Amino acid sequence: MVGPIQRSVDGWPGNRGYCRWLMRFTVETWDPAYGSPVHDHDFDRSTQSVDVTVEQAVADWRPRTPSSGAEGLDTVTFVDGVRRIDARLWISDPSGRSRPGVCASVAAGAVRCTPGRAELINVVVERGLYTAVEDATTIIPPGGAVGPYGLRRTHDDTDESLYLGVHRHMTEIEVALADEIDEPGLIVFDGPLGHRDGANAVGYVKTHHVDYLEPEQQTVVAALGIGERTPLFRIDGQWSTWSWYLRLPAPITHGMSGIVRLELPGLGDAESAADRADAVSAALPRYASERHKDPRAPQNLYPISGLERQLRRRLGDSRLLDRALRRSAAA
Repeated sequence: MVGPIQRSVDGWPGNRGYCRWLMRFTVETWDPAYGSPVHDHDFDRSTQSVDVTVEQAVADWRPRTPSSGAEGLDTVTFVDGVRRIDARLWISDPSGRSRPGVCASVAAGAVRCTPGRAELINVVVERGLYTAVEDATTIIPPGGAVGPYGLRRTHDDTDESLYLGVHRHMTEIEVALADEIDEPGLIVFDGPLGHRDGANAVGYVKTHHVDYLEPEQQTVVAALGIGERTPLFRIDGQWSTWSWYLRLPAPITHGMSGIVRLELPGLGDAESAADRADAVSAALPRYASERHKDPRAPQNLYPISGLERQLRRRLGDSRLLDRALRRSAAA
């Protein structure tokens, strides 16, 4: 006897005794050219200590609406950086062996958002030579049209180490910029906080690689409504943070639609952190992007998207930089 729902052998519903199997699916809102906001269905399990009971007992975990007393902050400053590899190099060390390096341009900036206004308040562009070769030196392209590629040593010759050197350079610029911001509101960094532990700092994580929660708490994330957040959880490791998940305004097509993870420095007590989480959760949704305007909507917030475009424009013409580096190599 044939069951009530089976796929026919040839896939057509006309065969008697078979019912057509209907596949249910949704389409991710992100442009696939940018990968996916959720990297792999099975996340890497966090190796850090995670305490999910700092705001609510495990049995009481459920979606939370930011408290009525939490007002969206009037001033929010977004800090972000971009990087671009300008050239791969092979550097001859004193033994005559050729070893790798990269030349890259990095930039970081900040945009201040107040009601009805967004203002670019600072941009820094630097260039670096990243290599583990002991006798390498700064590259100064001839003619003066292109600034120097300052030497920044890496741990070893691997691609991972070279690219980590570029990322660290960009992060250093971001931190220096944030230290110069004297604002009463939030300072939102695009990405995990790391060692950026200023009192107003917020880490904004829009792509998910790591699973911090048990399956019971993951169901709460999937159940979030627009503007709702999970209870706080604390992550202790190299850096300690208060963290939670928030759903931004967007069509909910699957459990992780519009989900971002936020971080606060692991300072103070859980009650103060929860109040701060409410304020952040009330402030950020108004900056959520829309699919017809941004291919990474809603997670790529409008201020971050605009800042990235400005920074990439200021990295310089890649063809000009390539010619300058080739002239330096020939000289």
